Amino acid sequence: MDTAIEPETEQVVFVTEDGVPTGETGPKLASHHEHTRLHLAFSCYVLRRSDNALLITQRALHKKVWPGVWTNSVCGHPAPGEALEDAVRRRADYELGLPSLSDLHCVLPNYRYRTPPFQGIVENEFCPVFAAWTDAEPAPNPEEVGDWRWVTWIDYRELLNDVTANVSYWAKDQYSQLKGIEPFSGL
Repeated sequence: MDTAIEPETEQVVFVTEDGVPTGETGPKLASHHEHTRLHLAFSCYVLRRSDNALLITQRALHKKVWPGVWTNSVCGHPAPGEALEDAVRRRADYELGLPSLSDLHCVLPNYRYRTPPFQGIVENEFCPVFAAWTDAEPAPNPEEVGDWRWVTWIDYRELLNDVTANVSYWAKDQYSQLKGIEPFSGL
């Protein structure tokens, strides 16, 4: 599996309100602006098998979209024709240095959100949310990840509720739906 798609050639898949691909694609960076069209994405929460700690990451400060924002473990966009599960594994390997995730499964298949503008960018995504486990320590790619840490679900909730913390819109929005479902309801 190719773990790197060059940023200048990476494409997003445009979808209908129900998440069905329209057959159209667009360049990833050029497609994110103040009038971003609805496109397919994913979020994944990686838990450490030994203690169910959650891996959270801070996006690298030099990234063009959402720099320095703390968020869930890994997010991204599937390539045209790529299965979501394959995209999650590709990005976890590329961004986090975690080539093997176990028990990867979708926990919010119909999650969709649209952010308020952030530095001229609006996210508008049909974004299924996944959970997965690992026994490995991450070895993050500094082009993608500025910092990372393992946290308890309670510490994650506190971070999301801290008005001074620089946390992604989607992490806050997803939490309200995740907190009541497995595997998160028992953490």
